[in-house]
Amino acid sequence: MGSGLTQRAVAAGIVLALVVGATFVMLLYSMAGMRRSQLQAGHSTQVLVVTNRLERRIMDMETGLRGFAITGQERFLQPWQEALAAYPREIGELEQLVADNPAQRARVHRIVTAGASYIDGYARPLVQAARRDRAAVTAMAIAEGERRVDVIRADFSALVTAEQSLLESQQKRSDAAARRAGVVGAAGLIASIALIAAYTGYLTRAVVAPVRRVAATAGRLAGGDLAARVPGRGVGEIGLLQSSFNTMAATLAHNREELAASRSRIVTAADQARRRIERNLHDGIQQRLVSLALEVRTAQTAVPQDRPDLGEQLNRLADGLGEAVDDLREISRGIHPAILSRAGLGPALKALARRSPVPVELDLNVPTRLPEPVEVAAYYVVSEALANTAKHARATLATVQAEARDGVLHLEVRDDGAGGATAGGGSGLVGVTDRVEALGGTMTITSPPAQGTTLVVDLPVGGQ
Repeated sequence: MGSGLTQRAVAAGIVLALVVGATFVMLLYSMAGMRRSQLQAGHSTQVLVVTNRLERRIMDMETGLRGFAITGQERFLQPWQEALAAYPREIGELEQLVADNPAQRARVHRIVTAGASYIDGYARPLVQAARRDRAAVTAMAIAEGERRVDVIRADFSALVTAEQSLLESQQKRSDAAARRAGVVGAAGLIASIALIAAYTGYLTRAVVAPVRRVAATAGRLAGGDLAARVPGRGVGEIGLLQSSFNTMAATLAHNREELAASRSRIVTAADQARRRIERNLHDGIQQRLVSLALEVRTAQTAVPQDRPDLGEQLNRLADGLGEAVDDLREISRGIHPAILSRAGLGPALKALARRSPVPVELDLNVPTRLPEPVEVAAYYVVSEALANTAKHARATLATVQAEARDGVLHLEVRDDGAGGATAGGGSGLVGVTDRVEALGGTMTITSPPAQGTTLVVDLPVGGQ
C-alpha cells in the first residue's frame, strides 16, 4: 500500500501544482518585466516631450529676440517673455526626469549651463542694449545668438537621440518579455494539459476500468454465477477492493456449497426416514393385519352352522381388516413408494400414470438405475405435477417425458389445462423446488393463462 492510489494522486496533484505554480511565477516575472519596460518607455516618452518643448522655448526666445533686435517692436518680445517665464520650470522638470540616468543627466546639465549662458549672458543684455540703442545691435551680435542656440540645439539633439535609443531598447525588452510570457503561458498550458491527460488516462486505466470490471462481475455474481472473479492486479486501494471482492465471492460460493450440502443431507435424511417408516409399516403393521385377516377367515370357517350371526361378524371383521390393509398400503405409498426402491424410476412413473385421474402419456428413456436421491426427487416432481394437474388444471391430457443424457436427468410434465400455475400459492411445488435445488438441479414453470402448464426439471446425475 506504500504506492497506493492516494499517494499517487497526491504526487500527481503536487506535480500539477508545481507546473501551474512555476508557469504562474514565470508569467508574473514576464509581466513585471513588461510593466517595467512600459514604465521606462513612458518615462522616455515624457523626457522626449519635455525636451521638444524646451527646444521650442529656446527657438521661441531666439525668434522673438531677433525680431525685436531688427524691428525694435515690443510685440516681438512677447514669445520671448513667455518662453523665458516657462523655461525654469520646464528645465527643472527635465532635470527631475533624467535624475536616475547619469549620461542623460550630464547632457541636461550642459543644456542648463548653455541655456543659462544664452539667457543671462546674451539674451537679456541684447534686449537691454536694443532698447537703449537699436542701431547699436550689430549683425554680428545676432549671429552670436544663432551660434549659441545651435550649440544648445545640438545638446538637445544628443539628448533626444540618446533617449530615443533608450526607448527603442526598452521597447525591445518589452517585446521580448511579451514573447517570453506567451511562450511560458503556452508551454505551461501544454504541460498542464499533457499532465492532466496523462493523469486522466492513468485514472481511467487504474480506477475506472477496474471498477467497471468489478461492477460487471458483481452483476454476474448477483445473477447466480458465484464462480465469477476479478483479476487482482489493481494498484493500491483498487487491488484491495478486487481482493476483498474475490474473498466475498469465494465466501458466498463456499456458503452456497455448504447450504446445498446441508439441504441435500436434510432431504436424504428425510427420504431415509420415510423409507424406514414405509418398511416398518409394510413389514410390521401391514403384515400383522394381513395375518389377523387370515386368522379371522380361518376362524370363520370353524363357526357352527347354528351361529350364522357369529359368522357374519367375523366376515365384517375380515373385510374391515382388508380395508385397513389397503389404506395402510396407500399411506405407505405416499410416504415412500416401494416400487421406486424395488424397480426404479421408470416403473414408478408408470404406476403414477395409472393412478392419475387425468390420462397420462409417457415418454421414458431411462434405461438404467439412477442414484437414489435423483430417482426420489424425480418421482416427487412428477407426482406433485400430476396431482396439481388433477386438482387445479381442468386438463384432459398430461404428458410426462423423462430422459437421462449427458449426466443430466431431463424431466418435462405438460398439460392442456387452464394454466396460471406458479411455484408458490400453496401448490406444493415449493417443497419440490427445494428438493430439486438441494441436488443442484433447476426447475422452471411456464404457465400462460388458458395455454396449459409446462414444468421442466434438470437434475445432475453424475456424482450423486
